[in-house]
This record gives sequence, C-alpha cells and structure tokens, in this order.
Amino acid sequence: MTSVTPPATALTFDLATKRYGQLINGRLVDGASQVSVIDPGTAQQVATTPAASVEQLDDAVEAAKRALPGWSALSVDARGAILHRIADVLVEHHEKLAHLTTLEQGKPIAQARDDVSWSIDFTRYFADYRLPNEVLRDDENGYVELRHRPVGVVGAITPWNFPLFQALYKLAPALIVGNTMVLKPSPTTPLATMHFAELVRDVIPPGVFNVVGDAGDLGAHLTGHPGINKVSFTGSTATGRRVMDACGPTLKRLTLELGGNDAAIVLDDADVEKTAEGLCTWAYANAGQVCVSIKRIYAPSSMYDPLVEALARRVSELTVGHGLDEDTRLGPVQNAAQYEKARASLELAHEHGTVVAGGHMLDRPGYYVEPTLLRDVDEDSPLVREETFAPIRSVLRYDDLEDAIDRANDTPYGLGASVWGTDTDRAVAVADRLDAGTSWINHHFQLTPDVPFGGVKQSGLGAEFGRIGVEGFVDVHVVNLKRS
Repeated sequence: MTSVTPPATALTFDLATKRYGQLINGRLVDGASQVSVIDPGTAQQVATTPAASVEQLDDAVEAAKRALPGWSALSVDARGAILHRIADVLVEHHEKLAHLTTLEQGKPIAQARDDVSWSIDFTRYFADYRLPNEVLRDDENGYVELRHRPVGVVGAITPWNFPLFQALYKLAPALIVGNTMVLKPSPTTPLATMHFAELVRDVIPPGVFNVVGDAGDLGAHLTGHPGINKVSFTGSTATGRRVMDACGPTLKRLTLELGGNDAAIVLDDADVEKTAEGLCTWAYANAGQVCVSIKRIYAPSSMYDPLVEALARRVSELTVGHGLDEDTRLGPVQNAAQYEKARASLELAHEHGTVVAGGHMLDRPGYYVEPTLLRDVDEDSPLVREETFAPIRSVLRYDDLEDAIDRANDTPYGLGASVWGTDTDRAVAVADRLDAGTSWINHHFQLTPDVPFGGVKQSGLGAEFGRIGVEGFVDVHVVNLKRS
C-alpha cells in the first residue's frame, strides 16, 4: 500500500510528537504502555496515546471516590457553572477537536464539527438542568417526599463512532446530579477525548473526571471494579452482554445503548424524491457506522422501482474521500477490522441481491468502501438479519403493509425505526406499532438532550437524555414523615 498525505489540519501542534497523558486525579499521567492511533483515511499512524495498567485504573477509581463527597456537596448551581465553563472550552477549541475527531475516526470534517457542536449544546442543556424533588403526599397523616442522591462513581465506556460527543453526553448529566466519573474511550479513538481532558483539567476539580487509556483489555476491569457504582456503556450488543455479566456480582446500576438494525417503512403516498433524500442521508451518514442509522428500507411494490432508482442516483453521487477534504461526504470505515467485515458484506451483497450502486472496496490507501445499495435481496441474508456497520444498505419490497410491519419487527434489535409518508396520521399509526425505542416520522436519527433515547429488546437497557436519562444517574431516596 502506498503512502498518502491527508489534507492540512487546523492543529497548531505536531500531533505525531505530542505527548498525551491520562487524566487521573487532576494530573496528566503516562500509561503503562502506548497505543498507536491510526488515521483511517490513510491507514497510517498519526499519534500515540497512553494505555492504563490495572493499577492505574484503581488509582482513577480511588480518585473519583475521594472527590465524590466534595463534588456532591456543591450546590447544583455551582456544578452547573463548571459545566458551562466546560462548554466554553469546547467552543474555544471547536475546530481543533473536530479535526482530531476526523483524524482518528474518519468522518467528514463537517460531521465532526457537528459532533463538537452537539457536545456544546448537550453540555449547556444539562448545566441548566435541575432534577426536582417531588412531594408524593402532604396531608394530616404525613408528608412523603421523593428525593435523589448521586449514584456515586460512574464508569463510562464510549465507542469509536462518536467518541467526543458520547463522552460529553455521559459526563454532563452525570456531573450535574453530583456523580464523579472514570471514562474509558475506545482504543481506536482516544485522541479527541484525551485532548478534551487535558483542556478541562484546570476547570473540573481533581478526581471528579478521570480518563484512562485502553489497549483493548481494560473494559472488563472497569465494568467489574468494586469501586464503580454505575456503568454507562455504548457499544455492540455482544459486548453489552459481557458488560451486564460483569456488573452482576455487585449489582451495579447500568445503562446500555447497544446495536440496532433500524427499519424504514416507506408508505405508498410518500414523495419519492424527498423520501430518497432523507433515506440516503440517514442510511449512509458516518459511512453507515451509526447504531441508529437506517439499515433496512421497506418500499411498496407500487413505488419500488422509482424509489430504488432515486436512491441509487443519490448513493452514486456521494463523494468518498479523506474526512479533512471539505468536499467529502462519505469517509472511510473506522478501522481495519471493520474494513474486513465490510469486504465480507460486499461479497454477500453480490451473492444475495442485485447491486444497483457501488459494490466494491476502493483501491486506495485507507479503509474506503464504496457506498453500496442493494435491491431484491433475500430477507434471510445476514445483510438484512444482522446489523451491517458499513455503507451497505438494502431495499426490500412489500405488497401488504401489515406484512411490512411484521418484517420490520422481526429482529432481536429495537433501537430506532422510521416511517415515511404524506398522511402523517397514518404514518404515526404505523410508527406506533414498531418495536423500537424511538419511531421517527419523515426523518431519522434526531437526538436532542431533552428527549430520552434508548432501545428495547436487545438494543439496550435504560435511556440517555431527558429526565429519564438523568434519573439513571441517581438513586431514589424517600423521606416519609408520620404526623401524629
């Protein structure tokens, strides 16, 4: 494989020589080993970051435990003010953090900028969030009030598809209600998170927020650690099962946001061109590497051919390239393992259906997969039955809407789904019957900090965001007074 030089970055330092540290008790600490960070757009190393030993993880957990009483004793307004200062840091370093995200993750720079902007918005939202006490009874017989206490030390584990954003949307709600945190980013995307930790180490009191590096073997130690009171995990369903097992012996509180095989049902009154634009956007974003992206499209026979044609046209027009190129609309898949999985999926695509757009690995340095669209694919194909984490999507035909709903629900996953049509009452009625944590109508993958997001079936436990998400970071405490 020949070498390639990526477009220039907005970084004001030499990333290849920069020495990153883990944030433990307010200090930047060397690791027990080093991990190479690969730019998926070139398949070349761009940086090294530290990886923790088990003893260093113990130190981080102990630091979080020591910091917990002082942090939780602060007023919620004081904690909120610190979160606003964190958001200010994100604003100040917006472009650098976006470029680091693209270099380690591969996504187009415009999408990486969105990640940082979302991080800012979510942090500010939770900085101003207040979880009120609730009076359950107040009469001549007694007074009962529902109160909340921080659950304690939160162990957070983030994946590689939205590394910075997912770190912030776990950190902000956990901190506002008085918890402390030990966060472990993915081994393949630690850069933006570690850079962020370095930027805020003088903003957050020592021990309140700790970041440990991982060479791929630290997750089980974190999830099973007796000093961790709650685990917030985002990742695959297979790994989620192992996390759940690890939490069992100490009955840790647990939030799991896992895989998805989201279906989109197109109704027979949908606008073909408008619908194709929305489907293309939310099926191929981040090179198809989104747990809640559209992965199966069900279209009525009456519009199957024109919809497939409209989708194929748009997919073929997606500009594939390095994420730092401003013209790129679809970057590489994130790592070599995903690249090989995509290769196997493309082989199945040619066997199990008709490829109408794409269908090839791209012969260039980096982990590039041609955006691919299939029609007439066998419903029993792994491309339909399993979560395909690559820019490879299938359009399936239906003649009966009831059958389409049954087929959309015939999956162990239940993260998101969407319905597309002009009769919104009818679309809402269909959406209400889909087995998913969220059913969108005429759009997909909208996440806002005030709306809970989580899955059903094997797509997770609990929820992120909104009041339900915040309540996942507290224990209930009831004060019950008997009046004589």
